[in-house]
Amino acid sequence: MNADTDIRQHILDVAKPLILCKGFTAVGLTELLAAAQVPKGSFYHYFASKEAFGEALLSSYFSSHLAQLDDMFARPVPAAQRLMSYFEYWLAAQAGDDPAAKCLAVKLSAEVSDLSESMRKVLDQGTRGITQRLEACIAAGQADGSLPVAQDAGALAMTLYQTWLGASLMEKISRSRAPLENAMAGTRALLKAV
Repeated sequence: MNADTDIRQHILDVAKPLILCKGFTAVGLTELLAAAQVPKGSFYHYFASKEAFGEALLSSYFSSHLAQLDDMFARPVPAAQRLMSYFEYWLAAQAGDDPAAKCLAVKLSAEVSDLSESMRKVLDQGTRGITQRLEACIAAGQADGSLPVAQDAGALAMTLYQTWLGASLMEKISRSRAPLENAMAGTRALLKAV
């Protein structure tokens, strides 16, 4: 990596918790660059626009999240256990107090999908990456017998992901972990998992 790449990634790393707390439109470039300790005039050296910055932020987030998901789903345990560990992680992260652990897709999907077509496309591609991995894990669980469900793996993956996105939004609204706990109970029932 060169210095420009390092500084660009540093800006993205510093931005993520700020944007998770305040939202994309509420975080101004001045605040972001001050937090990153990067000179004001240099932002456009690293990003063509705030929208391009948003695309890069989402791409970086999904790249990291999908790699984490790949690691989780590669563990040598039954597929049902791998799948449930993902939803246990989701519950802990979304209900926890660490804003940096929250889901950027949950935070930004409603805010930026109508503002930026290019950011919406990154969100769409990233969430499709997640549901494809969920589908593969469900299919593996059906094959290894750890998930005794007959439903189509792709449809089930989409149902589960949409359930957890909705529960995460409801957790934000209610400031209660109950929606996530309800999603976990529903997930266990759908998957016939303990």
